[in-house]
Amino acid sequence: MKYAAIKAHQAYFSVALMCRALEVGHSGFYAARRRAASARVKRDEELRTQIRVIHQASRRTYGSPRVPAELRAQGERCGRKRIARLMC
Repeated sequence: MKYAAIKAHQAYFSVALMCRALEVGHSGFYAARRRAASARVKRDEELRTQIRVIHQASRRTYGSPRVPAELRAQGERCGRKRIARLMC
């Protein structure tokens, strides 16, 4: 989370300054940038795409209670709280 904030504001502030303010090492920031995305991050992106499709198909009326039910009907397995987090 801190590394994402640093990356988002890198054009406005120096990396060293932000790392000091957030109490993380700059070497950790650069190492995280080189790392490949985890399986969870990849799966979250797939789910976000499916959530958008379901939400738009419902004319933007389905919320976090109905979207997981629709995903289950399509054969996907994931928790209601995960869907709610991804919808935000």
